[in-house]
Amino acid sequence: MIEPHSRQLLKEVMMDPKSEGVREPYFVIRGDEGQNITILSPGKNGNEFNKTYGHFHNYQGVEIYRVVYGQGILVMQRNDEIGEAKEVSVSNLRSGMTVEVPAGYGHALVNIGKTYLVVIDDAPNTPRAHNFELVKEKHGFAYYIVDKKGEVGFEPNSNYHLHPQIATY
Repeated sequence: MIEPHSRQLLKEVMMDPKSEGVREPYFVIRGDEGQNITILSPGKNGNEFNKTYGHFHNYQGVEIYRVVYGQGILVMQRNDEIGEAKEVSVSNLRSGMTVEVPAGYGHALVNIGKTYLVVIDDAPNTPRAHNFELVKEKHGFAYYIVDKKGEVGFEPNSNYHLHPQIATY
């Protein structure tokens, strides 16, 4: 099944929901267990690079991403018991890489390249496997990934009180 994810839905987690930007942010192709494909369009929404909505898991398993094509960033965040960011890390993605999202971390993909970003993941396809509400409540993760004069930058999300130092992997 192919699931298009609309700009209207993504506005809930964008830095500037009123900004102009990517019309069709991303698609998810749900396959057999362990064979989901996500395709992110290139571009920006205002100054913010195009991204997926992001989610946490309702299970304690690890998720593996394999980058098929493109260039991006995987943002990972662990929250404390009241929903504040406890840890934030980013992995720079490029074709051929495999990245592991540890249990307990929310995550989102960000396309910082000029072409599509295509990844395969091994997440369960059950309706209750993903928790989007934790991301929606704060309008995204603790940092937005933005274009700062041609460079990738990190803009704190004002809906969080805590902005831990970003670890890079």
